[in-house]
Amino acid sequence: MSPNEVAVQEFWDELRKTTQARIGLGRAGNALPTRRVLELAAAHAAARDAVHVPLDLDRLSQAVLEVGIGEPTVVTSQATSRDEYLRRPDLGRAPAVGMAVPETPADIGFVLADGLSPTALDRHGAELLAALVGQLKDRYTLAPPVIATQARVALGDHIAAQARMRTVLVIVGERPGLSVADSLGIYLTHLPMPGRTDADRNCISNIHPPDGLGYTEAARVAAGLVDGALALGRSGVDLKDTSRTSTLDPTSMTPLN
Repeated sequence: MSPNEVAVQEFWDELRKTTQARIGLGRAGNALPTRRVLELAAAHAAARDAVHVPLDLDRLSQAVLEVGIGEPTVVTSQATSRDEYLRRPDLGRAPAVGMAVPETPADIGFVLADGLSPTALDRHGAELLAALVGQLKDRYTLAPPVIATQARVALGDHIAAQARMRTVLVIVGERPGLSVADSLGIYLTHLPMPGRTDADRNCISNIHPPDGLGYTEAARVAAGLVDGALALGRSGVDLKDTSRTSTLDPTSMTPLN
């Protein structure tokens, strides 16, 4: 390589350390270098696997139980297969006929949903739940967790309404991409009920340590949004992340009886 080519390569090598985006990949004739083509193919395969590989329910249920807020209830949506779930998003938002969730009134409830990346929930779900519980347990009553399969975010509204959760946090596998296949999101809905829309929710996304948002930081932001939702009386577009500057005093708020 010429000195100029070496300098260019060093420039892109350094810049790539700051992003997971595919930049400065180089060329081999009129195409990408073989290494980069193989990396892209591997990332595409990982993304497909993240969508289609089933959730390990037994392992996740045990890990969630060990968090210490009760035995998880397992439910599913009206989607009867992964193919149907992908083709019919509406079925993933609706509870299966006869879905039963114990009535456990609480300030905060947690739904762990496989979403579009069961792999993400497998890898990060229980540890993220533990971080959330650590942030919230001293100030709020917490409902036993619910694990939902073939689930979209809105299924959490049905679950929370049945269980009588005042605020629900849906931990869900996010759509995998060619940079990240195991990212989780948290969707917060205050006073959840069927018919709520995305405008009624707040989202914390890109949770996948070590490269994405860490469990502790995500839980801290979520706790700030919970405090804000209770003070404001609603979640959604009017609720902003004030976790770094909030002067709200959650000790003055009345917990749910």
